[in-house]
Amino acid sequence: MADHSAPRKARLPAVDPRALLTFRAVCETGSISAAARALNLSQPSVSNTIALLESRLGTVLFERGRGGIVLTREGLVLQRRSEALATLLADAVSDVEHARHRISGPLRIGGTPGALLTLLPGAIMRMEAAMGDFALSVVERPDAELHEMLRQGEIELAMVTTRIETIPEGMTEVTAARDPFALIVGRHHAALGERISLREVEALPWVLPEARGAFRRQVDALFIAAGVSVPRTTIRCDSLLTTRAIVRDTDRVTVLPRTVALDGMSDGSIRAIAIAEAVFERSVGVLRMAGGALSPLGEAMLAALPPVP
Repeated sequence: MADHSAPRKARLPAVDPRALLTFRAVCETGSISAAARALNLSQPSVSNTIALLESRLGTVLFERGRGGIVLTREGLVLQRRSEALATLLADAVSDVEHARHRISGPLRIGGTPGALLTLLPGAIMRMEAAMGDFALSVVERPDAELHEMLRQGEIELAMVTTRIETIPEGMTEVTAARDPFALIVGRHHAALGERISLREVEALPWVLPEARGAFRRQVDALFIAAGVSVPRTTIRCDSLLTTRAIVRDTDRVTVLPRTVALDGMSDGSIRAIAIAEAVFERSVGVLRMAGGALSPLGEAMLAALPPVP
């Protein structure tokens, strides 16, 4: 009689977590010998561990060269997993310590400066009101670095500009706020009106973002819409606080989301002027890995950032 039972799935090889951590040390230090010193192990022990790991996985993880190791494609994939494992183990210790003190978390997130400024303060207030004390770690990074940190499990959420470029593979985004772009000027430009075209001010000295991320592309798009080139008399600066200080104290101007620019600036030292070409709003929200489970605190952060249509 024919066997119509479903075919069994091939069993994947089990991997020793300690071998993954040893492999991570090799990746970090760049060589077997350096990893052995960092782990306080003998070089043969580390070599044997890597050899067994490659045998178990049936693949070569790196090639050895004069400048150190060069990861293969499989090695790069496993490196990300080893980083995630190291993060998981560190979190386990931290979670227990925080639970002992009745503190939720920790939650690690990242973001671009403007997105964090727009979204994070309100989210923190809503989370504190709902759940009390919690531990939160926040880093500012460019978009590309945030994507890699999400893939490696170094952060759970990234607060970024949304709806301007293709969402990275394996990730999903939610828009949580919108804010119109404006021309930001200091007291040196008191004569400028309340609405202006960038064509009228292209000759002024500027401060504009340096990093080539979604925010810079939106700023560049405003100049394109006005039919003018991005000004050459430009200081490139990615620090939001520094940009605002330069505009406040000099005759330079910038383009920023209105709410971000005026946050905490109630003394009238800078003001926002509507831009005729700003027919689109800057959108910000949360980027995360698709399909992956968030920690309870990560879920609480998302709930504190209701999506906007």
